[in-house]
Amino acid sequence: MGAGVVKKGGGSGRRRRGGRGKSHMMAEINITPFVDVMLVLLIVFMVAAPLMTVGVPLELPKTAAKSVPTEQEEPLTISLTADGLISVMNTEVASEELVSRLQAIAAERESDKLFLRADGSIPYSQVVQVMGALNAGGFSNIVLVTDTGGPQMTGAAAPAAPGN
Repeated sequence: MGAGVVKKGGGSGRRRRGGRGKSHMMAEINITPFVDVMLVLLIVFMVAAPLMTVGVPLELPKTAAKSVPTEQEEPLTISLTADGLISVMNTEVASEELVSRLQAIAAERESDKLFLRADGSIPYSQVVQVMGALNAGGFSNIVLVTDTGGPQMTGAAAPAAPGN
């Protein structure tokens, strides 16, 4: 694979003065297998990277709001699913335990920011109840997470849908 033995001298069968044909190690390294492995790893990581997002599937409402600047540490995310389940990051939590669990987690974190993700089909009253419980528990820096591409609501007429 890498180094091999190369014999000195030609194939003529003649020996040089001084005796026997000596051998020496080849000093070149074949890097082709190394490059092949690195390219395969690069492709694997490029395919796997988008799949490493927060794993609670939600249909987020669409808004015209701009995205929040990214932080150094991973944001603490609370998700409300269409079934009414509450998850902290990827772990399901009973609604009675939500605030106490978050207080324990927040004590070890630098940022006090919470990201609240709620499925668009959940009634607004349920989202506000969770926000109220978080606020009563001492969390006042709550960011609502939405998808972009929603209505602008600037007063301008919305573009007509195709086929109308």
